[in-house]
Amino acid sequence: MKADNYLLGMDCGTTNLKAIILGEDGTIVAEASRRNRFISPGPNMQEQDAREWWNHTKEIFQEITQKAGRDVVDRIRGIAISSHTVSMLPLDKDGNPLRNALTVLDSRSSEELNYIVNKIGYDRFVRIVGGQPAVAFLPNKILWYKKNEPELFARTACFLQASSYINYKLTRALTTDIDQAIRTQCLDVHSMSWSKEIGDAIGVDLDRMLPKPLLVHEIIGEVTKEAAEETGLVPGIPVVAGCSDAMAAMYATGITKLGEAGESSGTTSLVFIGSMRRNRLDAKVTTKPCPIEGMRWLYDAPIQSSGATLKWFIETMAGDERAYAESNGKNIYTYLNEQALEAAPGSKGLLFFPYILGERAPLWNDYARGMFIGLGMDMTRAELTRSVFEGTAYALRHVIETIRKSGADSHLLRICGGGAKSRTWSMIKASILHMPVYVLDEKSGDVPVGDALIAGHKVGVFSDPAETVDRIIKVKEIIDPIPEWEKAYDSYYPYYMKMYRHLDKDLRELKETRDSLNGLA
Repeated sequence: MKADNYLLGMDCGTTNLKAIILGEDGTIVAEASRRNRFISPGPNMQEQDAREWWNHTKEIFQEITQKAGRDVVDRIRGIAISSHTVSMLPLDKDGNPLRNALTVLDSRSSEELNYIVNKIGYDRFVRIVGGQPAVAFLPNKILWYKKNEPELFARTACFLQASSYINYKLTRALTTDIDQAIRTQCLDVHSMSWSKEIGDAIGVDLDRMLPKPLLVHEIIGEVTKEAAEETGLVPGIPVVAGCSDAMAAMYATGITKLGEAGESSGTTSLVFIGSMRRNRLDAKVTTKPCPIEGMRWLYDAPIQSSGATLKWFIETMAGDERAYAESNGKNIYTYLNEQALEAAPGSKGLLFFPYILGERAPLWNDYARGMFIGLGMDMTRAELTRSVFEGTAYALRHVIETIRKSGADSHLLRICGGGAKSRTWSMIKASILHMPVYVLDEKSGDVPVGDALIAGHKVGVFSDPAETVDRIIKVKEIIDPIPEWEKAYDSYYPYYMKMYRHLDKDLRELKETRDSLNGLA
């Protein structure tokens, strides 16, 4: 039996762009994805091509509409798109990208960030934006662009996020959503408008260069005839403003009540916990208004590198493992999961710090670096592999403990994304966090499902958000902590915390020295 109504959800992640068509009964009738390409033109530079985002979108929409068939496509009632954030994508007056987008992983503008914070004052800056200053965000990226590419800056009409650009190509409406606007650190969280003070500090009229923020579920327009011809969609489908991948992931994990934590585990990890009260503005994690009833605020704490560290480890240090896995017909990730279990919990005291791209919550700096501490002659590849899994889980514990100190608690972790496929990783997380890990069904916990839920609530396909989430989001397995592992991790975790604190100042000075020698200072 076919559903009467369908929804299209898509997430433009840092690694993959993926879309689904979801029936009102929760069935995914079609899905497709494309891999996004990273461009690294220099040290600390991570860019992506917005034209590639749109080309991938067209290919994906053509694929899923063909798979679903015209009868289904004609009954798509709404579209929602999320994306990685914060990016800096400048468009000219005709809506054309002027350069590649600087992504959230781009940290070239640390000098500009220091200038902005010094000019405004640290405490004042934190009070305006409601969070800790970090190079991942937008004001410093805009200032870098203005200083280093003045001719392009002079031609810039506006800046968009990735999802807003795709929305523009679908509807011709230049918009941004309130969720990503808050994350830019250009928004005054008290007035919920673009900050004139921050704009003055960087010499930019933010009201002119950034679209007015709209509610996540607000309808911004409809699919145009031109976009329909390019994508295989039908004209007139409502498109909502959308949100960050973090907000969509929250919907996808099925968090509907207080006491539940969620992790969307991909290239980065997006961590969220609901609360009835807002955190202090000087806290190391931020809160955002939460649209779910009974949860006024959402603690939102992104971890810079989780899956990225595992990918880095495979590409730089696991060549033998990859060759062995391939020769035996195994997936490299499957083999690493097996290898990690050959080592004892705690990896014989080997600690891995997953800060290969600096860190967002709760450190909020770009000078932290990945480290192995505690290497010994008695260690094998198994200890190295397991320590990478453990280091990312220690970072997750650091975030959740910071959130608890700020006013929100959790007694379980719901996890989705690519990292949820690793049972070994989930076992380690459960034991380090002292809480069960609810591993979601791969279809249920996919971020585009969260996008589809957002669109469905707005256009009336889903009338009760909590009931819809309980019906559609399925838990595949509950993984409980292992007592012997918990004991080992409780013994080692304090050293993870102490060693980073001892090295923080040295790491900052090391970056200054490295930048000076590389001509970046």
